[in-house]
This record gives sequence, C-alpha cells and structure tokens, in this order.
Amino acid sequence: MKTISTRRTIRKYADREVSEDLLNRLFSEAARTQTMGNLQLYSVVVTRSEKMKEKLSPAHFNQPMVKQAPVVLTICADFNRTSTWARNRMANPGYDNFLSFINATTDALLFTQTLCNLMDEEGLGYCYLGTTVYMPQMIIDTLRLPQLVMPVATLTVGWPAEEPPLSDRLPNASFVHSETYKDYTPADIDTYYQEKESLPENRHFCEINQKETLAQIFTDIRYTKKDNEAMSVGLLETLKRQGFL
Repeated sequence: MKTISTRRTIRKYADREVSEDLLNRLFSEAARTQTMGNLQLYSVVVTRSEKMKEKLSPAHFNQPMVKQAPVVLTICADFNRTSTWARNRMANPGYDNFLSFINATTDALLFTQTLCNLMDEEGLGYCYLGTTVYMPQMIIDTLRLPQLVMPVATLTVGWPAEEPPLSDRLPNASFVHSETYKDYTPADIDTYYQEKESLPENRHFCEINQKETLAQIFTDIRYTKKDNEAMSVGLLETLKRQGFL
C-alpha cells in the first residue's frame, strides 16, 4: 500500500481497466470527507470514451495523459443540485453568488484530495490537472454543465506504467508560522530554497531554458503575468455565465 510520503504524479498508464465497481466504492468513501452544511456541493463527471477524451483534451492543452488514461474525472463545484432540491421543497435558494462558488469549490477540492488519498491506497495512479481552471468554458460546453456548476479539478486515472522520482518539497519551516504570519527576509528565502535550487534537475532546467534562476522559469515561462491576467478574465467571464457572479 502506498502512503502520502511516497505519492507520485503518474502520467503513463497501463492498458488495464479501472472498474466501475472500484471507482464507485472510492467515490462513496471519499464522500465521507467534510462538507459545508452536509450539502456535498460537488459533482463528478466520469469520462471513459475515447470520443469524449478527445473532446476534453484541448481544454487541457492536449496533454497526452488525457487521452491515454483509462478514466478522466472532472470534479465540479455544484450548487445546481442543492438549488434544485431547495426549489422542489418550497425553499428559495440564494446561491448565485461568489461566496457560494468558494464554498462549493472548497467542498469539491476536499472531496478530490480525499479521493486521491484513497486511490493511492488502492495502487491507482493519477495526475491532477491544474489546467481545469485555465479554459473552463471548453469543459463546460463538452460536459454540458448547467448554471451553478463549475469545473474546478480534473484527474487522469489508471494503473501506473511508470515510477517517476519523488518531487522535491520545501521544509516545514518555510510554510508553518507560529501564532502570527512571519514575513520572509532574503536570508529566509536563501535558507528555504537552497536545496530546491541546488538539485541537479532544477539547475539543468535553468540551463536548457537559458535562465539565471529557477524563479525565472516560473515567472517568465510557466506562469507568466500575461497568461495569468488573460486566463483570469476568461475565468471571471465563465463564472458570470455559470451564474456565480
């Protein structure tokens, strides 16, 4: 059985089915996670067909694992179901607002993390796709998501066909604050990031991208201000269309 200390992101999968019975059991177990008001403000769209994976792939920048994985799970913040329940029970829902989106997103991501931990225990591999919130309208159109449903996470899932090395992590001291938040001095940054920056793979990453520091990889190439601002506009527009703003 795998533990959280040996968790790896898996992008290559064996040609082996992930059974519906197994997934349903994991969904039931993950549903025991904490949730606001016991409302379970999330839904999961399970994609198995090659045709649907092909349609979803562009929304995730055509990353190969979207089409190669046996299963793709799109986890959505969902206030549609709760609102429909309320209207059908002589109640007037008021969840067409940003706070409700945040609450449903929190529920959905808590469910997602619990599901990931359970899949680890089963020996399944998965990759969490942060691209879900980059171009959400494509996912909404493909999966026919109604208003008050917003995709917030995607997992490609299958039995691992690789065992990549563990990725590095910052030390606890870099993110644990006692009593109040302690801002970072240049000396703190040197201490906390020295190991990450000195790893051979990260130094090589700088070399091949012709960057002086690892931080420049993230600011100038991976997550640029221009891209962040453009995708923020798209995200806000989608939240309006989905009824959360």
